[in-house]
Amino acid sequence: MRILIVEDEQALAKVLEEKLIKSGFEVKIAGDGEAALYAAGVFKPEMILLDLILPKKDGFEVLKELKASPTLATIPVIVLSNLGEDENLKKAFALGAKDYFVKSQHPINEIIDKVKNIRISGK
Repeated sequence: MRILIVEDEQALAKVLEEKLIKSGFEVKIAGDGEAALYAAGVFKPEMILLDLILPKKDGFEVLKELKASPTLATIPVIVLSNLGEDENLKKAFALGAKDYFVKSQHPINEIIDKVKNIRISGK
C-alpha cells in the first residue's frame, strides 16, 4: 500500500515514514501543499496523511482540491494536525477527511495502528 505523508515538520515526517516502511508500506513525503497535490497525482497513493498547517497551500485547500479531482477523490485522507478545535474537525470532515488526529493527543503508534486497520478493513 502506498501512503503519502504531507507534513512540513521534517522530524515528524521521517519518524512516520520509518514506522510505516517497517510496517510494510511504500511511503512518499511532501513538505508543502503544492508538493502534496503534485505527489498525489504522480505517486498515486492509496492513503494520505495530511497536516493542516502547511506552506504554500494549507491542508484544507489540499483536501478540497483532492476531493474535487475525479482521479484523486477516492483516496482516504487522515488529517494529522495540532489544530484540535471543533470547527477545524468539522471543516476537515465536511471536506472529506476519513479521520482526524490531534498530533499532541495521539502517539505515533496509535496513528500507525489506524493506518493498518484501514488497510485491513478497506475502509
